[in-house]
Amino acid sequence: MGILSGKTALIFGVANKYSIAWGIAQALYSQGAELAFSYGIPELERRVRPLAESVNAKLVEEANVNDDAAVDRVFKKVKDTYGVIDILVHAIAYAERDDLSGRFINTSRAGFKTALETSAYSLVALAQRAEALMPNGGSIITMTYYGGVAVMPHYNVMGVAKAALESSVRYLAHDLGPKNIRVNAISAGPIKTLAASGVAGFRRMLHYHEEVAPIRRLVTQEDIGSTAIWLCSDWASAVTGQVIYVDGGWSILGMTVPFDELDKDNGAET
Repeated sequence: MGILSGKTALIFGVANKYSIAWGIAQALYSQGAELAFSYGIPELERRVRPLAESVNAKLVEEANVNDDAAVDRVFKKVKDTYGVIDILVHAIAYAERDDLSGRFINTSRAGFKTALETSAYSLVALAQRAEALMPNGGSIITMTYYGGVAVMPHYNVMGVAKAALESSVRYLAHDLGPKNIRVNAISAGPIKTLAASGVAGFRRMLHYHEEVAPIRRLVTQEDIGSTAIWLCSDWASAVTGQVIYVDGGWSILGMTVPFDELDKDNGAET
């Protein structure tokens, strides 16, 4: 028996075993939640289905979140299979590779629309359908990143999309609060995922984060999963509309130059 026993979670965004969404899925399963999955494109089925089967999922469905008919189809199957859900996990983000390098000012109109629709509006679309399947209340979680608050190298239009996503969290929390449906975001530190591989210089960013973040290590899937357990449980029953940072303390820093390097400068005033 776990603290999520008797609860059903619908998870969007697993691409492979390294996905943040998969780390969350494993954590929820460890606490007794029953899981259902939706993946974005047909090519991902061969990776996602074995993972879903390993946690005894009854439902694994493809859905392009930019296609309302596809999303409706998934939620109908979820309703037919489970009746209601208690947890919705949105771990979806996408931008064209060309828009994740160079200068943000060169973002195309089509690239801007793709990033915002896929990475931000998709949360609204899923929440619309989830509301009807959460008559007893529930928890909605999405994934964000500090690049939505401050400029990060090569994050470009995705940073704008994450800013829209975080604002959407607050407005959805306001709308759904009277129905005891909580909406929160987890802002994770950099993790090696399929999506992150599209950001230029990401490997170097990982090394730098590990060197500078206060806890001096990278964030893991397990770190994110533990926070998700809390947000989905009754322990967080009064927490909504929040962005929870799980980044090793990176977001508290006013200067990201390693402090040890500054200490080597004997001529610096203190």
